[in-house]
Amino acid sequence: MRENTDHTIRIGKVAETGQPCEEISPDPCALVIFGASGDLTRKKLMPALFFLFKNKLLSKNFFILGLARTVMDDLSFRADMEKAVKKAGNYDPAVWSEFAERLFYITTGYEKEGFAAAKKLVEEKGKEYATRGNRIFYLATPPSAYEDILEAAASSGLASDSEGWTRVVIEKPYGRDLESARKLEAAVSRRFREEQVFRIDHYLGKDTVQNIMMFRFANSIFEPIWSRHFIDHVQITVSETIGIEKRAAFYEEAGVLRDIFQNHMLQVLSFIAMEPPSVYESELVRNERVKVLRALRPLEDLKEDLVLGQYVEGEFDGRHARGYTEEEGVARDSAVPTFAAMRAYIDNWRWQGVPFYLRSGKRLKSRFTQITIQFKKVPHLMFGNVLSEEIGPNALIMRIQPDERIQLSFNAKNPGSRVCLRDVVMDFPYLAGYEGLVLDAYERVLMDCMTGDKMLFVRSDGMELSWKWLAPALEYSERADPGRPDLYLYRAGSHGPIEAERFMAQDGRSWVNYDK
Repeated sequence: MRENTDHTIRIGKVAETGQPCEEISPDPCALVIFGASGDLTRKKLMPALFFLFKNKLLSKNFFILGLARTVMDDLSFRADMEKAVKKAGNYDPAVWSEFAERLFYITTGYEKEGFAAAKKLVEEKGKEYATRGNRIFYLATPPSAYEDILEAAASSGLASDSEGWTRVVIEKPYGRDLESARKLEAAVSRRFREEQVFRIDHYLGKDTVQNIMMFRFANSIFEPIWSRHFIDHVQITVSETIGIEKRAAFYEEAGVLRDIFQNHMLQVLSFIAMEPPSVYESELVRNERVKVLRALRPLEDLKEDLVLGQYVEGEFDGRHARGYTEEEGVARDSAVPTFAAMRAYIDNWRWQGVPFYLRSGKRLKSRFTQITIQFKKVPHLMFGNVLSEEIGPNALIMRIQPDERIQLSFNAKNPGSRVCLRDVVMDFPYLAGYEGLVLDAYERVLMDCMTGDKMLFVRSDGMELSWKWLAPALEYSERADPGRPDLYLYRAGSHGPIEAERFMAQDGRSWVNYDK
């Protein structure tokens, strides 16, 4: 925790109690990465692990075993990972030399017979590095391989937790609909207990997402007004400038609703809308997040509550950008949405009647993720006799990326003799005055997995509830009959289809976009 000094946030002791912040040291463990030759390992996992090692945030008693079908040995695997870490920009040759000694690789398929060598190596190196039998299995493979890997790891004895603990990290997408998610969950639960399973959503590893709870529950001035009595509506926007980035096969199956709404969007919403737990503990926090998902009003009038779009060619940063159906691997008549705007309600005491507007899309004008809490207008305009302009509502903006900050907009008198108003902003850059280490999303969730903290991971019931709530929208968006929804086209480099603006305007509201 930090104390406020001269309007900046600095590392220090907790005000009043004097207790310093403390990092929890991860347990010794073996980290086994399935799909270790793939992009996720190169671009995210290995740079994150090296960063943690370089900054002495990992246990000294750990090693990494990579498993994949790509033919490599230890030396070629280390060379490949060294290139990846160099590209990530956090390379140190002396530290790498020490880190690389802990990297091992086995070429194998994902059948029981192929895991015999892996089991033997994990046991041998486990003794050498004194990992106490603790094991983490990270599934960095396509989801189609999950069931085979989990079954083979368990039946081969590789996943035995007779000596220490065993944890399984599963990347999204966790299924592609409610039925497939339940099928995968059944396969997982046959071999692993719920406390062993870590369903990762890297968005939850972002500091500013976690700070939502701190902001709400550690400040007495905000929580009392965090309800239907004072809040007019909430906006959550995930705006991306990139297209599908050579992921046509995935995106043609997923679309924006599966890719963003089912996981990132609903998980962020659960942090915004949750009730305060009695104690800041993992399961208690997750209980409250699940209650939010359970209280979501079923999607029924989708013709009114959902706008779908798809980008066409346009200009972005002064360059020509091709349309979605012109992307390599995309069907020329594809009706897959790359943009969605949705209205949702939470039917509970705190939020009854407050609309939550959710919006995400690709090839948009700006890259940003932010939450806008817009408060109700003043109940009585006492300045009507001296002001000609309308008094706008106050708003709280919590930006998750690209520049992490919290902004509070309010009205104040304009300097001078005339009585007129101006909008002003109280701005808090999240990293202001901070000089310590900053962990990115993957570094954070890897640390949490090693310490066994599941607060930022998705629980089984929460996963199922999110699929169940979204199911009507998925079915509606994929209809092929005359009742299928309109798919509105928008130019690459715009804020999305004009229909999304009209969608808000019919409620007397407007989207809040990123203002650099």
